[in-house]
Amino acid sequence: MKIEQIYTGCLAQGAYYIHDSGEAAIIDPLREVQSYIDRAQRDGVTIKYVFETHFHADFVSGHVDLAARSNATIVYGPTANPGFAAYIAKDGEQFKIGSCTLRAIHTPGHTMESTCFVLADASGKDLALFSGDTLFLGDVGRPDLAQKAAHMTQEELAGQLYDSLYSKILPLADDIMVYPAHGAGSACGKNMMKETQDLLGNQKQRNYALNQPDKATFIKSVLDGLMPPPVYFPHNVALNKQGYKPMHQVLQEGLKPLSADAFKSAAQQENTVILDTRNPADFAKGHIPGSIQIGLSGEFAPWVGALIGDVKQPLLLVCEPGTETEVITRLSRVGFDQVKGYLETGIAAWKSSGFEMDIVNRISADQMQAQITTTDTVIDVRRPSEYSVRHMSQSVLKPLDQINSWFNTIHNNSKPFYLHCAGGYRSMMAASILKARGIHDFFEIEGGFSAISKTELPLTQELSACTN
Repeated sequence: MKIEQIYTGCLAQGAYYIHDSGEAAIIDPLREVQSYIDRAQRDGVTIKYVFETHFHADFVSGHVDLAARSNATIVYGPTANPGFAAYIAKDGEQFKIGSCTLRAIHTPGHTMESTCFVLADASGKDLALFSGDTLFLGDVGRPDLAQKAAHMTQEELAGQLYDSLYSKILPLADDIMVYPAHGAGSACGKNMMKETQDLLGNQKQRNYALNQPDKATFIKSVLDGLMPPPVYFPHNVALNKQGYKPMHQVLQEGLKPLSADAFKSAAQQENTVILDTRNPADFAKGHIPGSIQIGLSGEFAPWVGALIGDVKQPLLLVCEPGTETEVITRLSRVGFDQVKGYLETGIAAWKSSGFEMDIVNRISADQMQAQITTTDTVIDVRRPSEYSVRHMSQSVLKPLDQINSWFNTIHNNSKPFYLHCAGGYRSMMAASILKARGIHDFFEIEGGFSAISKTELPLTQELSACTN
């Protein structure tokens, strides 16, 4: 028997490949499925099942494509009602993979169909828990995402989650390895550990949600501090539930090289967004006016989902030449399939055509220290949890993912302001959005708070950061 965790850091997502005695199962696959097929061919095994722990909100799973290409059976837990052929497991039902067994445990709470799968060896000993979004390391799945579909309040869903965890998960043996669907950085929880697997016994000791004295306290602690979910989540749930375009079609439609003239003409179509995926430093030096910068080098796809939101939004791409396929693939992971083409040869084509360019006024932290006054505004676009640990004394918190609610509080007739994040990745996104909306009078700080903290600019006293 072999278990392989296939972890995608930019999505903080874990898929799983299990095989034994010529048969394999995939749990929560990514949308691009060739790597799973390649693994099965390499190992000489047949993919028998594709197990889905629930209808995911933060990414589009590869279950439909993978089942079509491998003749595998898609398996969901009780109450699921997908718009395609799938087997709906009963609570406690077992599925054979070679000589081992996967047992479905219905664990409603994150969503009503949420189901964990316990892997047992040929002797019947439980070895692993594939916990989906029911149980994370250090946290549990947020119970506020499925309210509308479940016709329940978030408090009622949290109560369901308590019952699932305390009656079905906690009684399992301490030596079972927990393999969750997500890790630190995912918006599906609030307090995840950086590790991607751990013994259940350790989680029983370290996970705050598994150490509440009663149901009421659990509900309060799980709901406390939840940020609003990204706006693209419901779109991804719908795609996972009803189906989607095959990946080869998405690539075929999006991989259309456009000359600078053709790109400019396409950009004039209503509601079209120019998405620049180059690194922040290059974007600052020169970009197409009105374009939105989200760098491919970071948590690209989740930020596209959070900042652009509408998966039906027509997109035109400005990429580093050679990265176009990767960009389109990563966009498709969060359901953004409406790429209309990319600028052939990248920004160089736009420059050589003599079309208008724009820049971001990016300065170093030392330059900031030399010119800032005590009355200047400093906008920190990090997360509240980062800001609370330490920040510039005169800064105000305006998280990047909430920019649509605060950008109109910035006025062009005010003094120039300063804009920073932790290292310069998120602040350049914010800078591009502000400039696209006509706000240009600011300085973006290269190196962000990391660089600022090495200057003599006044900071608040450092608090202990959460270790989970």
